[in-house]
Amino acid sequence: MNDKPKGNYAEVNGLEMYYEIHGAGEPLVVLHGAYMTVGTMGLIVPGLAETRQVIAVELQGHGRTADIDRPLTYEQMADDVAALIGHLGLERADIFGYSMGGGVALQVAIRHPEVVRKLVVASVSYTSDGMHPELLAMIPTITPEVFAGSPIEEAYLRVAPNPEDFPTLVAKLKQLDMQPYAWPPEDIQGISAPTLFIIGDSDAIRLDHAVEMFRLLGGGVPGDLAGLPKSQLAVLPGTTHFFPPGSAVLDRAELLLAMIPPFLDAPMPEEGESSDEQESDLPGELAGPARRALTGAGYVRLEQLTRLSEAEVLKLHGMGPKALDQIRRALAARGQSFAEGS
Repeated sequence: MNDKPKGNYAEVNGLEMYYEIHGAGEPLVVLHGAYMTVGTMGLIVPGLAETRQVIAVELQGHGRTADIDRPLTYEQMADDVAALIGHLGLERADIFGYSMGGGVALQVAIRHPEVVRKLVVASVSYTSDGMHPELLAMIPTITPEVFAGSPIEEAYLRVAPNPEDFPTLVAKLKQLDMQPYAWPPEDIQGISAPTLFIIGDSDAIRLDHAVEMFRLLGGGVPGDLAGLPKSQLAVLPGTTHFFPPGSAVLDRAELLLAMIPPFLDAPMPEEGESSDEQESDLPGELAGPARRALTGAGYVRLEQLTRLSEAEVLKLHGMGPKALDQIRRALAARGQSFAEGS
């Protein structure tokens, strides 16, 4: 392991993007939350670097990466990260993103799937209303003065190339957070990278929203019958988003480091399957959302569906009556049917 992180700049999309390399091994890009720097990510960066090459990034306007004349958007920041991965000569990398960085990580997986191997996203939503409404209502009241004397402000002022730009960062992040957005569910369903969702049980993101995202990627199925989906969900007990100190997601480094490395180190789904297991005999006329709902949950053959009731199949996000009827007819043609049950 490298004891001293190596800090560098990469010219990407008009940015001089700062990044640090910690440790050695398989590449893992780490993306911080809003207002943060690499340093304010706490123990998670050095902890992950014990077994991987961590590429810790500072996004546009954050930390040592000077701002440029463009708004902050998840899509643009995702393009910057994908460009950095290319700049480093990596074919693909794992990505861990927290909060805003989690949203950026999702967009990298959506817009640049070829560069993402596995995805870990903490405290993230794919729609603006995935956040608790009372927190959304608080965002317009944020001013630079709110951060006076805080670790967030101190870290920015200490490393930023233009410390006087902190009010601009606040204004741009408010604009990002106040702009309603709703990424299509099909975009989340289409993420091919195995994904670990992490959320605090008292997070800024609604717990039911996290479960919804998990379902979009094939989660929430009876694993005893269908097998485990390629994506996972972890809910951290007694855990908030950022405040009070000691209670936030990133304060749970011991828990995070107990689950993230094993998830990343596990074989990719295709690496543990034979060609016969990967071959699908699902009806060819199945629409994309229904097919992704089934395959994302590990159902690639009709035989597997005989263990489920029609009601259980319909619970998969993306399934509908038409798709259910197509499967029912395909099973009947083979003398099979869904399991009994309501």
